[in-house]
This record gives sequence, structure tokens and C-alpha cells, in this order.
Amino acid sequence: MTARTIAAREGAGVVQVEAEVLGNVPAGDYRHLTLVTPGLAELARPGQFVALTVGDGTSSMLLRRSFSIRRVSPAGTYGGTTEIVVAAHGPGTQVLTRLEPGQGVGVVGPLGRGFPLPSQPVPCVLVGGGYGSAPLFWLAEQLRERGCPVEFVLGAATAGRLHGVLEARRVADGVTVTTDDGSAGTRGWVSDVVPDLVTRTGAGVIYGCGPMGMLRSLSTIADEHGIVAQVAVEEAMACGVGICMTCVMPVRDAEGRTSMVRSCLDGPVFRGDRVRWEAFEDGYCSVPEDAVGAPTAVR
Repeated sequence: MTARTIAAREGAGVVQVEAEVLGNVPAGDYRHLTLVTPGLAELARPGQFVALTVGDGTSSMLLRRSFSIRRVSPAGTYGGTTEIVVAAHGPGTQVLTRLEPGQGVGVVGPLGRGFPLPSQPVPCVLVGGGYGSAPLFWLAEQLRERGCPVEFVLGAATAGRLHGVLEARRVADGVTVTTDDGSAGTRGWVSDVVPDLVTRTGAGVIYGCGPMGMLRSLSTIADEHGIVAQVAVEEAMACGVGICMTCVMPVRDAEGRTSMVRSCLDGPVFRGDRVRWEAFEDGYCSVPEDAVGAPTAVR
């Protein structure tokens, strides 16, 4: 089946395509999918994401599943392609991990705001947790093109849940690996090794993608070193286009006002020092009392 453009919002930089699965290969505990997505690759940049359908018109799974774009290729033998990494957490993602070459899947993208790039060459530390590292390799290539030295830190619970160690070694000046159980690299968390790495390299930016707890720690480390953290959050995005409101989270603006913003539209990349991390606990996000529009107690 040849992928074809179904619809496009002119000027919005988003297309909807019926994509053909070009490849589906194992990547540790995950699956690495390559999709033929005409018109999408030319619009995308690192940090953005795509939303995929998980069933046909008779499926009970109505909502799309969102995934960071690992890399795009605007041109090639099969036309433009988009790569993603999928972990089989539930019924929807299990459907995607079982897709075979030649099958079709609906894709909308690129969605959200990507990683901002430094205006001047500065050392950068890129930190990925599990398959959250997926968008960082493409980002590293763009940073290197701008003359930025790049160091990677890749962490996961176990060796099988690491992603992209070999590719990180190809695109970066150095790679540090951590695992919770010590099955690969240094035993511990990425937050154990990042501070010394920032000091040693004189990094001006930390880029991160992974679990919210990890992103919070990276934001704290960046603040302690007087630098900026740019983090791609992992909020649940049920629609990916700003309608369902499931991905709202508290973020400060430049004047310090807190608003509940949609991470699929205003993110998924945010400055770490503007996210109200204290609002996240046990997988839930609360509304800070000082947020714009927050409910007030009845007196």
C-alpha cells in the first residue's frame, strides 16, 4: 500500500496520512517502527511527536497514541519516512508493536513544539530515560551541525530498557550509561552522574526526555549550575491536538504567572525552570492554588 496524504491544515504545519509500515524491528525491550509518511518529514523537527491510530472503524480504542519522533528522512527510495519507538504497555501499543511491513496506520503530525537550538555553539548534555532517548539522537546531529559539543547520558531500570547506546556513541563526543540495577554502565540514576558531567564539560544547556521524576531532577541540576534545561515531558496525550485536555500541566510564563497549559500544544518541550514540578505526585498532577483560573476555597 502506498501512503497518501488524506488531509492537511494549510499553514498549520500538520498533515494527516495513511502511512505504510516500512519496518518493525526489535530494539531491546521496545519496537522500532519506520513509517512512510509523505509530507510529514519535511515539516518535523526534534522534540515534536506524532499520533497514531490503534484500530479500524470498528475498534473500541478510539483515541490515538502519541510518540516522540525519533528521526525523519524527507527523501529516499520509499519517499519521506518517520521513525518512532514503541513500548507495549497496553492494548493500544500492543496493536502497534504487532504491525507488519506493508500494513497501514493512520498518522497525524508533526505535533507540538520541539527543542530550541542554541544561537551560539555551547557544550550540551543530552539525557534520555528508557525509550525517552528516542528524539535525542536527531537533536544531537543538529547540535553538532551548529558546532555544539554533545555528551549523552542514557539511563534505564535495566540494560534491556536502554535505547540507542550504539547510536549515541556515533553522534556524540561521549556517552555515559546508568542502570538502576547495574546491569549496564554505572549503577544508579542519571541524576547521579549529570552534575559532574555538566561541570566537566562546561555545558550551557541540558536537554532531557524521559520520566517526569527524571526531568524534575535535571531541572534542579540545571538551576544549581546556572544553566537552562529544555525537557520534553511525558504527560498522557489522548488526542495530541489540544481538544481532550488530558495533558494539562502547570507552567510559569516569563512574568512568573502560572497557567494550566496543554503539553501537546504548548509543549511537549518546556524550560525546566518554568514547570511547577511540585504539582506532580504519584502519577497525578494537581492545580496550584495560585494558578490562573484555579478554584478558590469557599469562605
